[in-house]
Formats: sequence, C-alpha cells, structure tokens
Amino acid sequence: MPDPIRLEPDDQFNRQLLANVRPPDWVNPVPAGRYNLVVIGAGTAGLISAIGAAGLGAKVALIEKGLMGGDCLNVGCVPSKALLRAARASAAVRDAGKFGVEVPAGVNVNFAAVMANMRRLRASISPNDSAERYRSRGMDVFLGEARFIGPDRISVGETRLHFRKAVIATGARAARPEIPGLAETGFITNETVFSLTALPPRLAVIGAGPLGCELAQAFARFGAQVALIERGPQIMRREDGDAAERVQEALARDGVSIRLNSRVLRVARHGTCKTIEIESRGATQNTTVDEILVGAGRVPNVENLGLDEAGIQFDAGRGVIVDDFLRTTNRNVYAAGDVCSQFKFTHAADAMARVVVQNTLFPAKARVSRLTIPWCTYTDPEVAQVGLTARGAAERGIAIDTFVQELGDVDRAVLDGQTEGFVKVHVGRGTDRIVGATIVADHAGEMISEITLAMTAGLGLKTLAGTIQPYPTQSEAIKRVADAWSRTRLTPLVKSLFEKWLTWQRR
Repeated sequence: MPDPIRLEPDDQFNRQLLANVRPPDWVNPVPAGRYNLVVIGAGTAGLISAIGAAGLGAKVALIEKGLMGGDCLNVGCVPSKALLRAARASAAVRDAGKFGVEVPAGVNVNFAAVMANMRRLRASISPNDSAERYRSRGMDVFLGEARFIGPDRISVGETRLHFRKAVIATGARAARPEIPGLAETGFITNETVFSLTALPPRLAVIGAGPLGCELAQAFARFGAQVALIERGPQIMRREDGDAAERVQEALARDGVSIRLNSRVLRVARHGTCKTIEIESRGATQNTTVDEILVGAGRVPNVENLGLDEAGIQFDAGRGVIVDDFLRTTNRNVYAAGDVCSQFKFTHAADAMARVVVQNTLFPAKARVSRLTIPWCTYTDPEVAQVGLTARGAAERGIAIDTFVQELGDVDRAVLDGQTEGFVKVHVGRGTDRIVGATIVADHAGEMISEITLAMTAGLGLKTLAGTIQPYPTQSEAIKRVADAWSRTRLTPLVKSLFEKWLTWQRR
C-alpha cells in the first residue's frame, strides 16, 4: 500500500482527485518477470511512454512516487489554466463597458469559489491519468519510490523489477532561490499556490517567466495588489522583445507593479506580514506583502534515483544527459520530458515520449532534434513562439527577413477590441523558408499551430499566401504576413516587365 498523501484543502474534489491519482487502498502488483519497458514517473512523458508501448504489445511497468498525472494535472497546466480562465472572465466583466454593456455592480470575485471550481475541474479530468486506467490497459502500476539497483534493475521498496529498456520521466520541480530569510519566512510555488482558499491582499511574485507573469496577472485581476520582481531587464526573457513589451503593458494595465533589474536581497517576517528588501540600480527599498510566490525556474528531479548504480550520467542543473535519440549513457535507459529537456512543456514531454517509444521498441531511430516545438505563455494577450526569434537567429549567424502584421489592422481584432498584438514571421534571407515566428494575440496558442505545421511540413510563406483564411478571424494576420512576403517578389525589374506586358496587351 502506498504512503498516504494529503492535499489541501481536504474537500470532496481533492478526495476525488486522490482516489484517481493516488488511491489510498492501492496494492502494488507482483512483478511479471522481465519487462520490455519500465517507466519511472507518471507525468506526461511517463504516461505517454507507458501507454504507447503497452498499446504496441509491450509488457510495461509504470512507477510513480507522488501523484499520477505529474505536474501538468496536479500543480501545472490544468489548475493554472482554470485560474486564468476565471481571471479572464473577471477582466471581461470589468471591461464590458467599452462594448456598451453596463455592469452596474462591477466585479466581485469570490476567490474561494474560483479555487473550488478549479479543484472541481481538475478532479473531473483526473480519471484520464488515474492508476486504474493504466492498470486496465495492461500495465503494472507501482506506487512508490523507484531506484536503480543495477544497469537493468529497479527497486520499488522491497520489490525488484528487471527490464530490457527503461525510461526516466521524473520531471522537474520549482527552484528555491537562495535568498536570506526566504525559507524561514515562508513562500509558495506552483506546487502550493493551488491550495490557497483566500486571496492574499498583497502578493509579491519573484521571477517574471511564464509562470510568474501568468499568475501575477491573474491575481491582480482577482483584486490583489501584485508586485512582479525580475532580475533581468525584460519580463519573459526567452521571448521576442517586442512581445514581452506588449505583455508588460498589459500587466501594467491590470495593475501589476513591475520591477525590472531588481534583486531580492533578503526576506523577513513581521507579524503576519512579510517584508522584502529589493535592490534596483544601486538603490534599496522595502516592500511589505502578505504572501510571496516564487517562480524562479525549474530544477530536474535526479536525486535519490540511484543513477550512478545504473551508469547514467546526470547534472543537477541540466538533468539526465541524453543524446539525440534520448538515450542516456546507459544504452538501455532513456529519458524524456522536463528531467532532460530545455523545453519544459507538457506538449514537448508528449512529443519526446513518442520518440522514446519508437527508439526503445524498434530499430528505427527517431531524433529529438527533428521536432518542431512551439510554446505559449497564457497571459492576456497570449504569446506564442515557434522556431527562432530575431535574437536567436543573430546568435546563430542566420540571415533573415522579417515580416510583421499588427492586429490593429486586422478587422476581427478591431471588432473584438484586442488590437495590441501582432504576428511576426522570420524567413531565411531571400527565401520563403520559415525559421521562426512570434504571435501576440488573444488566442496566439491556437494561431501558432498553422505556422508550426508549415515548418514541420517544409512549407513556406508562398504556401501560406495561397491558403484561404475565413473572414473575419485573427488568423487573417498570418495571411497578411504571407502576402507581404509575396510583394517582395515584385522587384523593380519584374514590375517593369509586367508594365511592358500590360502595355502591349492594350494595343
């Protein structure tokens, strides 16, 4: 029987979640000889690896020491997007007046109800990742802590599993920055923020990456006073600079106080409050808040796995070291997802797991470098990216031409009142080959898929220029970018020849 895990608050939704992803009465099976594949970790990468291999007839063991579903279901994508949807609803009510819709009572956010609805939705999705579902698909599901005890053996408590191939899919966790007084004062991360039942009146968010920006905006829309603290000169430092600037303006409109080039020197508790000392451009100031949310990156989970016993090389910062086939230094052990990848996204973990299934069960070798991986930050507006930014192209010495379409000139965006975004596409200099794209829009995460598909299929802007977009949609901006590229083909020489041809036709 697995060790019990408690979730806060102890309500019907969290009990329903636990019944699926950590059944308290679960009994681990008796090992079934040598497994074709043993998977450590039941987050996205592990679940896809396990169910993909089992669906092909492999004998699979799946091991999870925490909650089935991993971060995505329990403390990541699912609960966060439920909160962001509630925050968008709040903003829609607040801004209804610009469409002539009067809301006399204004916005009244019941934060406890918002969080309860999040827990309800999370629990409703949890059967998809449940221990019972994976057992019903023919897998041996072990709840407990896995550890390598040799190059082809893993222990789960007193149980020993023998494998032909194995996959490490243990994911990553929130980084804990070394800030004096932070641990003693207390803070929350993505792993604990979804247990809140009361809105912190004053919230400091340390780190302006995707998580920090998303939750800073959401909590501000719920009514909290939010300070977003970032060491660098730009929020969302991985993103296109113009895109980050648009999001920063949106956050400021929602009331988020953004402090760039700022470093937290120390944290202290004073009664029920927390004081943060911040250094910015040589000056220091104190900020008093009720809660601190840390969003300062992710750390791969490589501890206590016995990796040395299996001859698997790893690094505390980079995680498990893999080659282009996702193979570790033990040729029979692979890794997938956040534990080994710079792309710490659910969809990237899914794609990597499919590479692992091919490479562990068949001689054909799929390469992770061939994946075209987009990503999206779900602020309002969203920022979606695929391929290279202009900065990334310059760093690689790739000459590019860039085409931009502002949403302010796209009819649907004007009608929706969402004109602050753009579509930006980079192509190889003098070609239509897409090397990267950035979209800032209300549903940028949906729009980027068209460009991702084009890049995956080797299609360029010429093809997109010939693609009909329904009117009116924001995706028309992609068509306009492609049309802008088409106009560059009309060089002075070509234009002159056309004019002569048309003149001749009039004779």
